Amino acid sequence: MAKRKSKKGSRYDQWIAAGIVITLAAIVLYLWGPLHTFKGAREEKRQPEIKKLVPPPKRRLAQERKEAEKHKPAGAEKAAVIAVVIDDLGQDLMPARELLALPYKITLAVMPGLPQSKKIAELAKQSDREVLLHLPMEPKNRNGKREAFGTLRSDMTPMEFMAAISADIDAVPGAAGVNNHEGSALTENSEAMKFLMAELKARGLFFLDSLTNPRSIAYSTAKDFGLKAAKRDVFIDNESNSPAAIGAQLDELARIARKRGSAIGIGHPHPATMSELKKWLATLDEQGIEIVPVSRLVK
Repeated sequence: MAKRKSKKGSRYDQWIAAGIVITLAAIVLYLWGPLHTFKGAREEKRQPEIKKLVPPPKRRLAQERKEAEKHKPAGAEKAAVIAVVIDDLGQDLMPARELLALPYKITLAVMPGLPQSKKIAELAKQSDREVLLHLPMEPKNRNGKREAFGTLRSDMTPMEFMAAISADIDAVPGAAGVNNHEGSALTENSEAMKFLMAELKARGLFFLDSLTNPRSIAYSTAKDFGLKAAKRDVFIDNESNSPAAIGAQLDELARIARKRGSAIGIGHPHPATMSELKKWLATLDEQGIEIVPVSRLVK
């Protein structure tokens, strides 16, 4: 019996010793063996992925600058932008050709029903220039002038009024928007402005209020109807025979643009206006000002 107990105890001790050896071997393998190497390899493989997700600061800044350049609007490097609109075109081709020859995006406002209205609109399109329908509207005082073709008046019936708008739009094909010719009386008329803006809205045209009357409600009515719209800031040539006065108005236009970031000026194809305009345009690069189509400034 004593011998059996001894053999049994001996085997038991051997199993305990073997278990201790196996446990120690497992600990060694875990800390310094293949498992440790595998863990390190996994960490090394993740490093490149982390670098891609979080680029170093310099690289990230360069990427952000590149992205900003991609989405920067045209002319954003300039201090200000100006839209110059020349009204009353359509009688003859010469002033229109003179404007289209300039390397600037002057906007041409063409009156309906004149001998060269459609031709000028066509030439402007070929030259990638923007055209407005210069829409005649009822003034407060005609001063003996003959009424322009297609003039909108407050004494028209709704059907006559809408028919006149349609005929005027068709007379200047490709117009991107409308600005008023005269209209000191009609732009105060709430009902007439609602009819007009409803039709422009249906046709997808914007409206530029020439502000021939400081009490005009044309701009506010256009906004009420959800039209893109803007207001004139400066009349360039109220004194059409005075180069000095025209030059001063152009400088005022630039001053407003620098202060606000943008401005809209309206002039006419008078000889003095064309001459002063060309001189002024040649200074705009130095002033950090860009000429843009008026559609860029409607909101």
